[in-house]
Amino acid sequence: MTERMEFDAIVVGAGPAGASAALALARAGRSVVLVERGPFPGSKNVYGGVVYGRVLDDIVPNWWEEVPVERWIVRRSTMMMTGTQSLSVDFRTDAWGSAPYNGMTTLRCHFDAWLAGKATDAGARLVTSTVATGLVRDGSGQIVGVRTDRDGAELHAPVVIACDGVNSFLAKEAGLLAKAEASHHTLGVKEVLDLPPGAINERFGVQDHEGVDMEILGCTREVPGGGFLYTNAGSVSIGVVLSLPELAASGLRPESFIADLKAHPSIAPLLRGSTLREYGAHLIPEGGYDTMPALAADGLLIAGDAGAMTLAAGLWLEGVNFAIGSGYAAGQATDRALAAGDYSASGLSSYRKDLEGQFVLADHKRLRKAPSLVLSDRVQQRYPGLICDLAEGMFTVTNPTPKLGGLKLTRSVAARHGVKLRQLAGDTLRGLRIFG
Repeated sequence: MTERMEFDAIVVGAGPAGASAALALARAGRSVVLVERGPFPGSKNVYGGVVYGRVLDDIVPNWWEEVPVERWIVRRSTMMMTGTQSLSVDFRTDAWGSAPYNGMTTLRCHFDAWLAGKATDAGARLVTSTVATGLVRDGSGQIVGVRTDRDGAELHAPVVIACDGVNSFLAKEAGLLAKAEASHHTLGVKEVLDLPPGAINERFGVQDHEGVDMEILGCTREVPGGGFLYTNAGSVSIGVVLSLPELAASGLRPESFIADLKAHPSIAPLLRGSTLREYGAHLIPEGGYDTMPALAADGLLIAGDAGAMTLAAGLWLEGVNFAIGSGYAAGQATDRALAAGDYSASGLSSYRKDLEGQFVLADHKRLRKAPSLVLSDRVQQRYPGLICDLAEGMFTVTNPTPKLGGLKLTRSVAARHGVKLRQLAGDTLRGLRIFG
């Protein structure tokens, strides 16, 4: 006979979205089970390395006093590069190095376990090494639980919250998530390299507990994407994000792009003597607001990457904070639906309204056109070289030849890269409209 367990709500996936949803429900006094396919929360997760903590202020007051932080980000650098050049816009502030902080590097195996621990401390039940293999429906078709791979055991509840990540099988089974389009996804590949803390401090110009976030454009050859480099306590995380269709067409292995980045003259000295600790790869939903699925069905909500809530907008590369915000809101909406006794899509509709009123969907909506600009041919293939050549031209002493004026130099460099000044001006104006 199939074992059956009853709860007020089931949360699938113990990442930041799932742990936050379970925490909200447990705090509301609901019986909630948090199902995780890995042996512990964070064991299956891959991400770049920076978490922005403002979303935690109201969820875990004074979270910075206990969160498993690697380093607090005090310096952020945006770098344009070619094979032999680089130009960085580098910002540093002491304000980010003290409470309440702005961003931090952390390791997901530690961070996810910490946040899930908050949920279990509040009363949620954590079940690990368990896969939710499908949805359970009643005679009317209403979702009433999930099946698991534990001898056919079923978990039953009026509401299921799917936080099972990009390409969510539960959201697909419910008809919320269409067949994945490769053009709306990127592949993130990352290496964690061990490096002594003293070497990190010296090479990146920081003190103990201070960290650096570097975002890089122009390091992925003909494949649209970008790179990153983050400092941890005794390691660095380095990787690239690559457009799926172009990666497949290139015939290149993703790790070859990391090798290129590590060998670049602006990066290699920072990594000298480091040793490989781990390598990972993960799909990232980067289509933005216009590719997001419906977030609710009868008896089901989706949050985090399952709802394509990763903000990839050039200047902003964020995911964990959106997962936390959406997960907590999903838990609160489920609590309201339970109180009203209405678990239909309509009864759960306050979830999207909440997200529209806060940063989760407001930021995505405002920046909905950013992906098309950031991944465009000119931004990806022409502007990094154009900008680096323009900087080289400005700073190269040409005596006895007189220096070129700024407009002449820009026109000359732009023409060399196949860009017309009106295109450059148009893209600049478009960027101001998107990000302004």
